Amino acid sequence: MSDQEPRSLKATFAAAEEKRLSLENSPPSPADYADTVSAAIKLYQSCLSKISLLSLFSSNEGIEDLNTNDLPYLLVNYHLAELIQKIPSPTPSPAERKRILAQAREAYERYLHLLDSYEGLLNPTYKKLLERYTDSPTDFSVVSSASDPNARRNAKIANFKAEKELRQKLAYLRQRPEYAAADLELDDDESISQSRGGGGGGGSTGDEELVRSVHLAHLDLCTHLTFQALESLNRELEVLNMAPREPASLPSAQLRNNQAGNDGGAQDDLRRRQGGGAADRDYSDRLDMPFSRLQGILGGSGPILSKEGRPLRPFTLTGTRQEIAKGVFRPGHNLPTMSIDEYLEEERRRGGIIEGGGEASWKAGEKDPNDEDDYDKLDAETMKARAWDEFVEANPKGSGNTLNRG
Repeated sequence: MSDQEPRSLKATFAAAEEKRLSLENSPPSPADYADTVSAAIKLYQSCLSKISLLSLFSSNEGIEDLNTNDLPYLLVNYHLAELIQKIPSPTPSPAERKRILAQAREAYERYLHLLDSYEGLLNPTYKKLLERYTDSPTDFSVVSSASDPNARRNAKIANFKAEKELRQKLAYLRQRPEYAAADLELDDDESISQSRGGGGGGGSTGDEELVRSVHLAHLDLCTHLTFQALESLNRELEVLNMAPREPASLPSAQLRNNQAGNDGGAQDDLRRRQGGGAADRDYSDRLDMPFSRLQGILGGSGPILSKEGRPLRPFTLTGTRQEIAKGVFRPGHNLPTMSIDEYLEEERRRGGIIEGGGEASWKAGEKDPNDEDDYDKLDAETMKARAWDEFVEANPKGSGNTLNRG
């Protein structure tokens, strides 16, 4: 087929799939990446135009009315959304990225609404997710309780297991030898039908059912990934909305008018930045200094101030000549400014020393037991001895033993 002859829908879709798979399996060089992505997008957009021209899908039909060979065309919007997100921006900015994400969201929505128009293509779980997304597209999340970390973790694990099962099912169906033969037979039947002007092809019923199950499994996997991608789009938009706004680009004439209202110091600073004078040629907005100036600073040579009074290198303000002379022959360490006694006296005056305490302070309130001048203690001992003598006289020895008396 020459380039001037219009391609059929099947040939255009096959070319688009070839471009897309080349990006996934063997990515091209950075120089050719943008061209390959753009070519694949144009091919898928051409597929959409041909599908609309042929009225291939209708909301009045059911899933049983769909031809098996037409099922892959349901994925055009899905693949288009994936490729749109891969578009490299020549001037990366949050606004440009938001525009790309908006286009990808529209393609994902067209894909979901197309599947929803056919009863049976979306299972009940996906239908509920689509309803939640329709109610709040920008706040959509696969997990209903997005604030609960445990629920989000369990939902992510469940989504990962579901995706793994769908991929394993699709790989198992595609590995069956009957699938390759049946797919080839259906393609031949479609080519013969198109050459005869018919709508669809025949073929073995069992083999066609196998091919149909493969396409339906692929649709289930892509639908699962679509909801994951929509949630990822919302998370990325949250980050982009927090990015600082870009300054508005003003014309040079308007910029000059705005600068005219500033004070004289600001105007002088603007002229210096624009390199207006020969005396200001050494001015630079760079944070790091030129190597020539850095050498002057490290070497300590050259003047400290320029003619305009601008510092040329770091300097330290010192005292008088007498203070400098006193520090010439001093030791390298700091000398004490007071003696130890003076320091303790100063600490005592400030209340930083606690006097007393210890064992001697604890025993200071106790009296010496051997002190003969302690009359109170001697009187107490005398009264105790008298009380004991009176008790002994009133209670002779053996008077309390009444059991052993004769």
